[in-house]
Amino acid sequence: MSIYVDADACPVKAEVERVGTRHKVQMFVVSNGGIRPSQNPLVQTIVVPDGPDVADMWIADRAGPGDVVITGDIPLAARCVENGAQVLKHNGEPLTQANIGNVLATRDLMADMRAADPFRQGGGRAFSKADRSRFLDALERSLRKAAQS
Repeated sequence: MSIYVDADACPVKAEVERVGTRHKVQMFVVSNGGIRPSQNPLVQTIVVPDGPDVADMWIADRAGPGDVVITGDIPLAARCVENGAQVLKHNGEPLTQANIGNVLATRDLMADMRAADPFRQGGGRAFSKADRSRFLDALERSLRKAAQS
């Protein structure tokens, strides 16, 4: 069992490390660079070469049954779900076989809507304390579930 974190722009890296350490789980924090490596022996900082989706491919090639993936990248989430991994968004929302199709379709629809309105400003709401709390609870449940598999 491992935790894979799509670390670029991830607001919950510290929370993942805290919960993962408590469960004594190996963690891989994957990015294109620019993040401070952890001194925690359970955390491996993986810096991949620059390029589109290189970090995503690194994670998707390794994550599988019994693993937990933390990402806001929906195509990466879909690949990891297909490989049997448990996937959580940063706000604690689980992405599963049951909902990943709808989430992908919504993502594509929203991309089309944004492309059709070049003057649209802003986007989603800010990351909140409630999101962080939901994430911590969801990660705890996912690790317990993975340990039982």
